[in-house]
Amino acid sequence: MSKYHQKDSKIYYDGTDIPINKLSLKNSLELHEIESILLKQAYELYISQLNENTVFDESYFINLHKNTFETLYDWAGVYRTEDMFKGASTFCIGRAVKNESKKIFDMLKKENYLKDCSFISKENFAEKIALIKSELICLHPFYELNGRITRLFFDMIVVYNGYQPIDYSNYTSQEYINASIECVKYADETFMKRIILDGLKKA
Repeated sequence: MSKYHQKDSKIYYDGTDIPINKLSLKNSLELHEIESILLKQAYELYISQLNENTVFDESYFINLHKNTFETLYDWAGVYRTEDMFKGASTFCIGRAVKNESKKIFDMLKKENYLKDCSFISKENFAEKIALIKSELICLHPFYELNGRITRLFFDMIVVYNGYQPIDYSNYTSQEYINASIECVKYADETFMKRIILDGLKKA
C-alpha cells in the first residue's frame, strides 16, 4: 500500500497504513488484490458503457471512484478534507480540494472533455491529457486510490477517441512515480507527456 501521511486521519487502522475496509482486511497484499479485481471489473463495465452521450465531467470522475470501490470502502467517491503529503511532495490542502477540482473540470469542459481528440495529432492529444492529469495528480482528491482512478478516467477518454487504454509498460513504476513527482513539485508535466505519448496506440 502507498505510504501517505494525513493529519489526524481516521481512515486507517490504528498504527498502520491499511485503510479501514468493509471486509476487515488488515493484510495489505490481500487488500491490494481485492482492489485490483474491482478495478478490472470497472474497466470492463465503463468501457462497455461508453457512447456519444458520455461526458467526462467531475461527476463522472467521482462516480468512477465511488462505483469501483464502494463495496470495499465507506469513503469511496468522497473528496478528502484532510491535508496529505507523500515524502517531500505536498498535495492540495484538504479544505481547497473541492474548489480546485471545479477549476480543473471547468478547464476540461472548455476542451469539450477531450471528446474531439480523435481528429488531432497523437502528440497534441498526449499533451492535453498530460496537462489535465498533472493537475489531478497535484489535487489528489480522494483519501486513497487516486492514481488508479485517474488512470481509469483517462483510459476512458482515450478509448472514446479510438485508442487502446494507455500502455505504461515502457516505463518502470519508479519512472512513473518520478514523473508524478515532477508534476507535483515542479508543475512540470513534460515527462508525464512522454510516458503518455509512448503509451498511446490506436485500437
